[in-house]
Amino acid sequence: MQYPADTSQVLRRNASDIESARANRRWWDGAADAYQAEHGEFLGDAGFVWGPEGIDEAKIGLLGNVAGRRVLEIGCGAGQCGRWLLTRGAHAIGLELSKRQLDHSRMLDAKTGVALPVVQADAQHLPFADSVFDLVCSSYGALPFVAEVTTVLTEIARVLKPGGRLVFSVTHPLRWCFLDDPTEAGLYAVHSYFDRRAYVEEDDRGVPTYVEHHRTLGDWVRALNAAGLTLVDLVEPEWPDDNEKIWGGWSPLRGRIIPGTAIFIANK
Repeated sequence: MQYPADTSQVLRRNASDIESARANRRWWDGAADAYQAEHGEFLGDAGFVWGPEGIDEAKIGLLGNVAGRRVLEIGCGAGQCGRWLLTRGAHAIGLELSKRQLDHSRMLDAKTGVALPVVQADAQHLPFADSVFDLVCSSYGALPFVAEVTTVLTEIARVLKPGGRLVFSVTHPLRWCFLDDPTEAGLYAVHSYFDRRAYVEEDDRGVPTYVEHHRTLGDWVRALNAAGLTLVDLVEPEWPDDNEKIWGGWSPLRGRIIPGTAIFIANK
């Protein structure tokens, strides 16, 4: 990713839950301004986009009718998705690790007149009572960045009401075989799909500055089951014809050949 300037090396290695959380909180605090400046127009001020393909929840309807439902968005960033949920009648709240991302959320609250309640917290320790949410959602937030994802999924299951639903998107696990390159060079597999070591950026002292974790599709299914959640669908969005935007390693060239995003839908 490498928005902040203090990264001196990139490697694949195991990373603990503590160092992952510390690194990513620091990284997003440092990267939020540049990230929102680069991607804010694409995301919208109060829009729900599931990933770089630009798949819009208003069109695809994975969450169903959210009016009147209590909804938690995990890894809410600047609150774009949660703000969209409010405009659809949901009782939504956003949770985010980065204070600077939440600063941007407050700016968008003021700009749009739609104020999203937010809490700064680690997704591994949700500050909510048991069985209080009808729906939990996350668009590329939190789950790819934690070492012990079953811990987060168990926390999500705890705060969901019986019969509640979790819907979240992450980088498609297949993408970990390829370089993060939007050109033809990014169409050649160079890494093992089964190499579960994290992607880690470090500073010149060897301290992690950014950490992202890889899991296979099977790993995700087993983690959901271990948390008491039942997978009911896996959506692999195709690249829309009208999206010519390049976002990191995502591009029309690659997106029309290999999947870039996986959206998991699970029930409690």
